[in-house]
Amino acid sequence: MPDTDWRNEKAYSGLKKADAADLAWEWLRRDRDYQQDYQRLSRRERSSAAAGQFRRKWGLSFSC
Repeated sequence: MPDTDWRNEKAYSGLKKADAADLAWEWLRRDRDYQQDYQRLSRRERSSAAAGQFRRKWGLSFSC
């Protein structure tokens, strides 16, 4: 996770055009529990079952 200075207005200038999903991601990526779960998932085999459990726990949905 990048070490962005939350007090630096320029670091967040892109959020002026953010939609709800963008704001949700900005919150989620800073959540300590999410970070720990992501690290655990990254360290072990990424089976579809483990990835599915991770997505369900955090309410994630990916679309292309």
